[in-house]
Amino acid sequence: MNPVHSTLLSSVLLFTLRIQELVEACSCAPAHPQQLICDSALVIRAKISSEKVVPASDDPLDTHKMIRYEIKQIKMFKGFEKLNDIQYVYTPFDSSLCGVKLEANNKKQYLLTGQILNDGKVLIHLCNYIEPWDDLSLSQKKSLNQRYQMGCGCKITTCYMVPCSITTPNECLWTDWLIERKLYGHQAKHYACIKRSDGTCSWYRGGPPPEKVFTDISEP
Repeated sequence: MNPVHSTLLSSVLLFTLRIQELVEACSCAPAHPQQLICDSALVIRAKISSEKVVPASDDPLDTHKMIRYEIKQIKMFKGFEKLNDIQYVYTPFDSSLCGVKLEANNKKQYLLTGQILNDGKVLIHLCNYIEPWDDLSLSQKKSLNQRYQMGCGCKITTCYMVPCSITTPNECLWTDWLIERKLYGHQAKHYACIKRSDGTCSWYRGGPPPEKVFTDISEP
C-alpha cells in the first residue's frame, strides 16, 4: 500500500476508534451538517428549561429510561407541517444508546435536529446535528432558513484520502477531514452544497468569492 494511503487510513481508523470509545456502543457515520439537517424531520432553535428521567414506554417490562427535556422554542426551521410548537424533546438516558446531554439552565440556546415519532414525540440523539447556537457560524445560521434545504437533492461525499473525485453530477466533495484533519472545519461551517438549474451540485458560500476552492482532489 502507498505510504501516504496507509498513514491516512490509520488516522481515519484511529479517529473512528476514539469516537467509539467516547460514546461506547453509540456509533454515528460522519455527515456534513447540511446532510444531517436534510435527513431530520425537525430543526429548531431552543433553550432547555428543565430535564426529567422518564420511562421509555408504557410497557412495565421495558426497563429503559429516557431524558425528557422541557424546551422553550425560539424558532422552527423545519417541521412546520407536522408540529407547531414543541414543549418537550426526548433522548435515551444512556450515552451508549446515543443519548444527548444538554444544559438545562434556560440560558444556553441550541440548534436541535431530530425525528418525530408516531406518537408525536420528538426524539434527539448523538447522531443528529445538535450544537450550541453560539458555536454556529453566521453562514450556518443563514443556511438554516432555506439554503441547506435547497441542496437536499445533492449528495455530499466525505473525502478521507486521495484520490477523491466526483462520481455523479449532483455530488459535492466534503474535504475538511482531508485538509484540516477534522470533520467540522471551514467547509462545514461556511459552505452549502446547492443544486443548480442544470441539475448539477456545487459548493456555495453566499458571500464574497471563496479564498479556498473545493474541487476534485487527486494525487499529483
